[in-house]
Amino acid sequence: MSRSASPVGEPTEPRAVTRGVSVVIPVKDRVAEMRRQLRSLCDAAPNCPEPVEVVVVDDSAPVAAAAHRAACAEYGARYVRGPRHVGAKRNLGVRHARHDLLLFTDSDCRVPADLITRYAARLRASGEEVAGVTGPVIVEPGDSAFFRVMRRSYLLLGDLTRPLHYERVSWGAGANMAVKRSVFESVGGFPEDSPMPLGGEDLHLGLLLTDAGYALLTDPGGVITHDTGVADTFRAVAYRFTTYGRSEQWLCLAHPHRRRFVLNTASTLAVTALAGLLTARRSGGRSLLAVPAVAAAVVAAKTPGRLGGDRGPRAVAESMACAAIETLFDGAAFVTSLRLGRPDLLFTGFRAPDEADYQPDRPDHRPDGADRRPVLPVAAPPVAA
Repeated sequence: MSRSASPVGEPTEPRAVTRGVSVVIPVKDRVAEMRRQLRSLCDAAPNCPEPVEVVVVDDSAPVAAAAHRAACAEYGARYVRGPRHVGAKRNLGVRHARHDLLLFTDSDCRVPADLITRYAARLRASGEEVAGVTGPVIVEPGDSAFFRVMRRSYLLLGDLTRPLHYERVSWGAGANMAVKRSVFESVGGFPEDSPMPLGGEDLHLGLLLTDAGYALLTDPGGVITHDTGVADTFRAVAYRFTTYGRSEQWLCLAHPHRRRFVLNTASTLAVTALAGLLTARRSGGRSLLAVPAVAAAVVAAKTPGRLGGDRGPRAVAESMACAAIETLFDGAAFVTSLRLGRPDLLFTGFRAPDEADYQPDRPDHRPDGADRRPVLPVAAPPVAA
């Protein structure tokens, strides 16, 4: 990996693009996780026959930033000060990058020793119609009861394992995606105008690529390991669902042809509460009881889809808790609709790429979309959508 001095902010002059692989990693805080990621990249880089560099784009506070600079110096990565927005960070990292292949991953992940080599070989052998390659992201199993609940959430973890099931996908997780720089730049890179610092930028980029006629291939063996923290605490999951819910509405506006009707739980409860208030005097207040009844019915309706093959009491309790926690996503989408002044979005969601947009790789995959169970990164039963 390169050991040159690290520039700060925008490059001072245009960089000549040469053959090789540039790894771009956005980071904020996560000092220990970033060190582990840099160590894994330091082990993987020598295996690649092409030049490899790592560009770290950071917006941490001074203490953490100093630790990241030291880690980059130790492991031969280049350190760049960047903005808060993850899409903007990745784009800035590309502008600092020297090479014609780009590998995007995250600070709380670790790459296997052969990942850079296999992605570079796959892209070099591909035709002009191929934009990039993506692999699965496997979340480390956690020991907490909360992780056991959230391992059942397709909304949280399901898309991370899409590359295990398909030969080609319409988008790949920003934690594990390599693309040709020329194609990346031709569609404008990652968005920088989404409402949250992270969430939806990788999906948006993937749709730009596929809408432009490019293919995004999968490599089931290109497995990146994600830190368990993404699903180990309520705070982490609540932040994810909040950002995902807000980004959902932004994606609906950015890709209006992919909007669809969704029975948003928060919107449904708001309408139920309004109807209850309007009829409260006539019903003696009993109409307000419809709100908790509807809430319970929604959670009950979603629970079976999270059970998987286990129907025991603990599985039922975990699945009910998972369904209840997932309503945070709907709540964020509901609030965002109101803030945008777009009541038409209250019962609207983003339609993820159709099953027809994917090329099934697994023989028993059902093209009607019924087989949406993620292969979760824990010793758990498969979980349905």
